[in-house]
Amino acid sequence: MALDISFEMLDKSIARITLTGELDAGTASAFQKEVEKAAQQKARRLVLVVTDLEYIASAGLRVLVFAKQKMGPGVDVYVIGAQEQVMDTIRKTGLHNSVVALPEYDAAVVEAF
Repeated sequence: MALDISFEMLDKSIARITLTGELDAGTASAFQKEVEKAAQQKARRLVLVVTDLEYIASAGLRVLVFAKQKMGPGVDVYVIGAQEQVMDTIRKTGLHNSVVALPEYDAAVVEAF
């Protein structure tokens, strides 16, 4: 399955990237380009909506690490709505300690500055 990606900037410099499908070696570069776009726009928060992301490979995990590094230490990265198999992969690598995982988008949490 392919990966569909949408990018948008919300109020207060929040970049939201929605990922649908499978994030693997063949699709990770497209995801990385969107992360770079968020960094160029100086987003203060990066929100990854992954409700319909069915699979994440090591290449996708590398982009998550890249996102955290590229955005800088003052930018929170949110993972929203991860399916269990995706969240399990994130946990196994320890990345769950570097991102904020939420079961659904909560504006009170994500948009609070």
